[in-house]
Amino acid sequence: MLRVYLSRLLGEHKKKISDVARDTGINRGTLTRMYYEDAERVDLEVLDILCQYFGCSIQDLLEPEQPKAKLS
Repeated sequence: MLRVYLSRLLGEHKKKISDVARDTGINRGTLTRMYYEDAERVDLEVLDILCQYFGCSIQDLLEPEQPKAKLS
């Protein structure tokens, strides 16, 4: 799984989902699913647009989630 840090980027840039949707043309539903980390898939184009919009790298937007240790 991947962690999506859209909520952190929105906070750092003092933006709302509606601002990003209006400014980038990305569907608000897509952004909302990413914000709540409910997205099952995201187009590479959307990731590229978000990175350009926030002036960040893909590592600032996504991070692999560490697997949870299994209890014996």
